[in-house]
Amino acid sequence: MNIADNLEKTSCYFPNHIAVIEGDRTITYSEFNQEASRVASGLIASGGLRPGDHVAICAPNSYAWLAFYFGVLKAGAVVITFSNHVKTEEFNKIISDCEPRIIFTTDDRIKDLGDRGSRPYLNLVICENGDISYNRLIEKGVFEFHAIDRNRKDIAAIIYTGGITGIAKGAMLSNENIQASLFNVAYYERSTKDDIVLCFMPLHHIFGQVHIMNATIFAGGGLVVQSGFDLEKALGATNRHQVTKFFGGPTTYFRLLGVEDIRGKMKSVRYCLSPASNMALDIVKEWKSRTGMDIQESYGMTECSSIVAFNHYCRPVAGSVGTPVNMVEVQIRDYDGEALKSGKAGEICIRGPNIFKGYLNNPEETNAAFWGDWFRSGDVGILNEEGYLFIMDRLKDMIISDGEHVYPREVEEILYTRPEVQECAVIGLPDKEFGEKITAFIVPQRGRQIDPPSLQEYLIKRLPGFKVPREFISVNDLPKTNSGKLLKRELKRQYS
Repeated sequence: MNIADNLEKTSCYFPNHIAVIEGDRTITYSEFNQEASRVASGLIASGGLRPGDHVAICAPNSYAWLAFYFGVLKAGAVVITFSNHVKTEEFNKIISDCEPRIIFTTDDRIKDLGDRGSRPYLNLVICENGDISYNRLIEKGVFEFHAIDRNRKDIAAIIYTGGITGIAKGAMLSNENIQASLFNVAYYERSTKDDIVLCFMPLHHIFGQVHIMNATIFAGGGLVVQSGFDLEKALGATNRHQVTKFFGGPTTYFRLLGVEDIRGKMKSVRYCLSPASNMALDIVKEWKSRTGMDIQESYGMTECSSIVAFNHYCRPVAGSVGTPVNMVEVQIRDYDGEALKSGKAGEICIRGPNIFKGYLNNPEETNAAFWGDWFRSGDVGILNEEGYLFIMDRLKDMIISDGEHVYPREVEEILYTRPEVQECAVIGLPDKEFGEKITAFIVPQRGRQIDPPSLQEYLIKRLPGFKVPREFISVNDLPKTNSGKLLKRELKRQYS
């Protein structure tokens, strides 16, 4: 089994079908597969690449990113992806941890690599002013190269994630892990070869890489690739290319709701999804009212190869992330690891063929992430009697104030019902008296201001007193990942 088989099969079935659109350029599946073959054979010829070798990608979204990714897999190597926005220190920590034989990156990263003599494992840097440019690399390759067969348990990709702790760790995903997830995505989203999918979410991230890119290629659809979210470019591409599937975080949908006649500008779209569990219900309801479409929600993470649960299109339940997908089991457990009955809040634990093999070079973190063969998500949730999963909070985000456990999500949902609140995040800040002081950070709606006494009075009528924030802080924006998820640990670091 090799994940690159999906590209080869789709190229065989639909050789002239649109695979990728980048700007004014359109690439067919036949052309895409041939370029990936040229990458694979070029890497073997130029860098002596062998099956199992590590190859890193640290670059923004592009067609070259896609072709390089599948070329690495075709050669039987392990593709390692992380954000091109990481600072120099973290960049070097990741490189030292994964020890890639080859890296595909941008010119501004050459100086970050420092003295190559201290990196004997690194044979080849691919960028315009590196050891060889991408264009020169593919010139050295051949058009026909069949993917090298690998064991289903062999590692195909290592994706760096902050996980619960915020410290970058390389999550090792096998061919089987990724294949199980992308099959579920394609099945539950009813993906077809006629879909045109807009992808501005980062490809180095599990959602962009597996849920969007790999699943679309598996189904034979077309990818419109953009380097990041730009409102005008996204809407322009959606109309021009008749995009049918749209993915974005809470901020993306909030900004789109500010566009006049948003339904008319997205009339080709049949399906919308948000990967973030912090989507406010008010945004979901307004989107439905304005566009006639639901914002489907799913639940997943890097360690689960993207998808765990999906809010099925036949019977979505508002506020839930849906039911576990095929071959995936979910349990709710207490702090001692004992399984809880439906309706009880506890840690979400997951088992299935999608669960990763562990963290690279980190056996302690790997062991801590499991109870037997059950992966500990670090998220707090509830399973109702019908099997629908509700995310309450990150386990590490839970606030303990004066001995009381407070889940921020509950407070945030009520704050989102206020007209002056555009975005909010509730965290616990160190406090001598209470241990942690419940603090609400709020981005006000344009032209509005927050009034703390008014907000406090509003919350007291709807929550027990111990759950009401003691402080309300107005901010211009909230720290987020590239995929739109709130970085509460960063917020806490800034204000502690």
